Amino acid sequence: MGRLLAIDGLNIVRRVYEASQEPDSPEKAEIALRHALSSFRTLLHDHDPTHVLPAFDFGGRTWRHDLYAGYREGRAPMPSPLRDALPAFYDKLRGFGMHVVSLPEVEADDVIGTVVMRWLAEGRGEATIATTDKDLHGLIANGARVWDHFKGEWHDHAWVEKKWGVPPEQLPDLLALMGDVTDSIPGVSKVGVKTAAKLLRTYGTLDAIMAGAGILKDTLGETLRKEREMLYLSRQLVALKTDVRVGVSWNMLLWPH
Repeated sequence: MGRLLAIDGLNIVRRVYEASQEPDSPEKAEIALRHALSSFRTLLHDHDPTHVLPAFDFGGRTWRHDLYAGYREGRAPMPSPLRDALPAFYDKLRGFGMHVVSLPEVEADDVIGTVVMRWLAEGRGEATIATTDKDLHGLIANGARVWDHFKGEWHDHAWVEKKWGVPPEQLPDLLALMGDVTDSIPGVSKVGVKTAAKLLRTYGTLDAIMAGAGILKDTLGETLRKEREMLYLSRQLVALKTDVRVGVSWNMLLWPH
């Protein structure tokens, strides 16, 4: 059986870059990318995959911006020295034999979601995602495994339940309810992780919550009714797009042992 390793590229690169307190500079970018390259090597060595998908955000507008103009408006842009150094970093990865995937108008999450779901649907073996991104943890519900490279730990059903109070299959609904500050996804006013998890444990799904919101006489019920449209928009924004035209074959992702 095969072993797919999907690497959320910028998740690793940005974390390594931002770990340094030095001011932005080409030197800082060069050092960070050298460490990131070492992280990629470690992942390949430790997970011994048969197939590798290094996915990177392309940058610029995505389909989510078309849905909601305020998407990611609060997020600081990538420091220009790092952005300028990325093409050479991709060349290094290609030199190792990796097929870098970075597509306009979709995020790396969508690329990973599409490829991982296809891999699992075709019964090709296990799929590991190297990321700390919460959106990708929903794929655990479909049989994927998530590896936190920085903490050196596996994230499974139990980990998701302990962290967020819901199983992986309810994670997109939870994120829609509570919103996501880093991506400027609004969610529902004054609904945090605990309230969102409680609602989902009680009702099961967003639709069931909204069906029950009519009988909730408190301010929560009123807020849910008033912000219904924004809630469903948030749900669309947090959902992974899993039908991306990735343009790669399994052979292209083969990793030489």
